[in-house]
Amino acid sequence: MQIQIHSNGLQQSEAIVTKATAEIESAMSLFADQVTRVEVHLHDDNGPKAGVDKRCVLEIRLAGLQPLAVEHTAADLYEAITGATGKAERAVRHKLERHDAKRSSH
Repeated sequence: MQIQIHSNGLQQSEAIVTKATAEIESAMSLFADQVTRVEVHLHDDNGPKAGVDKRCVLEIRLAGLQPLAVEHTAADLYEAITGATGKAERAVRHKLERHDAKRSSH
């Protein structure tokens, strides 16, 4: 599984990269053989203004299936990453369960 991290308008620190990589590897561990790539897009929607404006968008590429995208917005990037990875884990599980159910019914 490849993990690519892109930060739009943000300074990408080693701590953020480490956090994102660890969270994604943990969340996708059950599906590691089916997830080919995860692209992480980090945004600061308001720039220097304060507020709940840090956004993490995850694009998850699954072998043989259409990609999934989830996002989470929070007050800081760490919370945004954690929220997005939780959503990604649920979305991947749901998509794979539906795919397996569809295959077994044919």
